[in-house]
Amino acid sequence: MLTLLGFAMIATFLVLIMLKKMSPIAALVLIPALFCVCVGKGAELGDYVLDGVTGLAPTAAMLMFAIVYFGVMIDVGLFDPVVRGILKFCRADPLRIVVGTAVLAAIVSLDGDGSTTFMITVSAMYPLYKRLRMSLVVMTGVAAMANGVMNTLPWGGPTARAATALKLDASDIFVPMIPALAMGLLFVLALSYVLGRRERKRLGVLTLDEVLVEETEKEPATETETVLVGAGSGAGGAAKRSGAGGPAAGTGPGSGAYPAGGSEESGPPEDDAFQGLDPHRATLRPRLYWFNALLTVALLTAMIMEWLPIPVLFLLGAALALTVNYPHMPDQRARIAAHAENVLNVSGMVFAAAVFTGVLQGTGMVDHMATWLVDNIPTGLGPHMAVVTGVLSIPLTYFMSNDGFYFGILPVLAEAGQAHGVPAVEVARASIVGQPLHMSSPLVPAVYVLVGMAKVEFGDHTRFVVKWAALTSLMVLGAAVLFGIV
Repeated sequence: MLTLLGFAMIATFLVLIMLKKMSPIAALVLIPALFCVCVGKGAELGDYVLDGVTGLAPTAAMLMFAIVYFGVMIDVGLFDPVVRGILKFCRADPLRIVVGTAVLAAIVSLDGDGSTTFMITVSAMYPLYKRLRMSLVVMTGVAAMANGVMNTLPWGGPTARAATALKLDASDIFVPMIPALAMGLLFVLALSYVLGRRERKRLGVLTLDEVLVEETEKEPATETETVLVGAGSGAGGAAKRSGAGGPAAGTGPGSGAYPAGGSEESGPPEDDAFQGLDPHRATLRPRLYWFNALLTVALLTAMIMEWLPIPVLFLLGAALALTVNYPHMPDQRARIAAHAENVLNVSGMVFAAAVFTGVLQGTGMVDHMATWLVDNIPTGLGPHMAVVTGVLSIPLTYFMSNDGFYFGILPVLAEAGQAHGVPAVEVARASIVGQPLHMSSPLVPAVYVLVGMAKVEFGDHTRFVVKWAALTSLMVLGAAVLFGIV
């Protein structure tokens, strides 16, 4: 009964948010509360929620101060050189912009934290997507998949959890998987190329002059806008398309009113380079560039070496960054206020997700679901338990937390594999292939940073990314089998 109710609760949640019948934060709270009553444990709902909140409170704190810290680093211009390099490659070509999104997300993912990856990627690319009227779900989907592949780094989380759960060395899991993971990243880049070609076909290839002229001359956004298209569209002139253009480019996170430079009085400059972040914004601190760079390197080093808990590191980092870069109190308050919306949205979503996870775990639904799945694996698949684990990791890491999967289910799968002669290390390797889809799970706090900063509905992101992310995971698994890794 609990198994059926668990699957029904997850399905109800996904259907409601994908159909936009409820907001994610309302669905994360009300749906589990209703099913908790249906299970007959309504009286324990308070305990379940508090347990969930207690478990996710450090994550919420980390995200709050990470958003402030990296928001300040974006404000002061720490990432401008990287952004300029990516944007120089992208120019005004939708194909290059989508591929550049994947490359930027993959590079920034080396720090092992999804939230910071999404903050930097969206801050850099959002103005380009808005200015060229590109699909924002393409941006969020590509960034999530690239980060999902890179999330398998030993300091990213899942690999370390698998090693801990099965008492293995993380390098024995990760290093042999590098060829398969590289194939997964190449697949994401190839997919980015295909999606970019779609966007180029839909929008055409704009020259820089056309983009700037359009930005200057366009009327206020209406339901049907006139869009200047370049020769790549095949029209060579003005074309009509439906759908509001949204806010003007540069109103996205981390950017000024005119990302290409200029001001509200003068309008966009006509001969400045195409920029994603305003190179003349008042928050820049060029004289403190190397201090901020060293502070960030020290922070990431401390995070990887686990010198202090991550929430504490970001709390200290945010306080130090604000104090040094903006010594005057009004400036500090202004920077905190500038990022307050993202902080509130993300932290609120995390605590709402705590209700969902608390009910799933507290009522025993997740345990019954896992047991049912393991018990229904055909005996004949025993010798192929590594592949079975890889396949199961795709949906299971989407519907539950990494902790629940790696500490609750993986040991059972490894034990079943060892009974058929399958080494535990092969099962552990296969268990990390589901991460490209996992990073878009409604139970992953970082995904709310991504969709929140990109101003994308979570349901729209889910509808777009699930099929591509699942295909990416299967590609990694297939490569691992082909190369004899599992």
